[in-house]
Amino acid sequence: MSVNDRPAAGQPTATYDSAFLRACRREPVPHTPVWFMRQAGRSLPEYRKVREGIPMLESCMRPELVAEITLQPVRRHNVDAAIYYSDIVVPLKAIGLDLDIKPGVGPVVEQPIRTRADLARLRDLTPEDVSYVTEAIGLLTRELGGTPLIGFAGAPFTLASYLVEGGPSRTYENAKAMMYGDPELWADLLDRLADITTAFLKVQIEAGASAVQLFDSWAGALAPADYRSSALPASAKVFEAVAGYGVPRIHFGVGTGELLKLMGEAGADVVGVDWRVPLDEAARRVGPGKALQGNLDPTVLFATTEAVEAKTREVLDAAADLEGHVFNLGHGVMPTTDPDALTRLVQYVHTQTAR
Repeated sequence: MSVNDRPAAGQPTATYDSAFLRACRREPVPHTPVWFMRQAGRSLPEYRKVREGIPMLESCMRPELVAEITLQPVRRHNVDAAIYYSDIVVPLKAIGLDLDIKPGVGPVVEQPIRTRADLARLRDLTPEDVSYVTEAIGLLTRELGGTPLIGFAGAPFTLASYLVEGGPSRTYENAKAMMYGDPELWADLLDRLADITTAFLKVQIEAGASAVQLFDSWAGALAPADYRSSALPASAKVFEAVAGYGVPRIHFGVGTGELLKLMGEAGADVVGVDWRVPLDEAARRVGPGKALQGNLDPTVLFATTEAVEAKTREVLDAAADLEGHVFNLGHGVMPTTDPDALTRLVQYVHTQTAR
């Protein structure tokens, strides 16, 4: 099934003609749709209140809490899509890996994956492993009505980077050492992660997600040739595996200006662009047949309202001739962002692009 077909069984038809899904399908829209990566989370006082005293990973496993956190920015900002509240390491935790998200650090893996024997710890993910996801999405789709819900997962390369390094890294020396020094082990690791990621996305789509985004947050650490040989095949496997659902597939990474064409080739319908490349130039790099998502620098939101509007206007002007455009930041909402700045930004984009 192509992304342009009528919705598949299980996809909520109420969302089909939403501005967000129409933009993803490169169809005419009533206004440019807006959503923000990390719109649900630390920038919202209501989020901090409901999360108080609850560890991050535990909060991802409580369906009613997940639903509430996911809905908060939709209520407050009037965004055109919700993004499912979770974390990219949730499916890894669900299959039994000993990992945690440490405040101020990020995901930390107790025993990194470094040898072929370690691969045995990466068992298949079943829907029963993440039954709380199915329950939470059921709650959400009933509340959201015509507002689409975006499911997401971490891309195999980024997940592998965390698993091999044992936590966040700026240099990825252990991951790259495996990638260059034992390419067969690296390929098998990413293939295993592609299967886990696919299973996680399928659970979300079958529960009612209207689109999915694959976050390859750290792919920008790779040269194009290395991305093509050592990361793209696993991401392409994921995108191909969920193609039959007919939901838009978004692909996003940070610092990936040199990889935009390849990220599109991996199979996405929408390519996310960070703030480093103007959208008109990004469109030339990606080529025809893809919508683009982005790409206001998140730090612009700390400037005056006039400055935010001026920089937003630049993004909208650069996107004027795109086949499809979903307005977003070039990365996630920063924790100390003023929520009112986001609300004003949504209203500004909607007003300026009303057809």
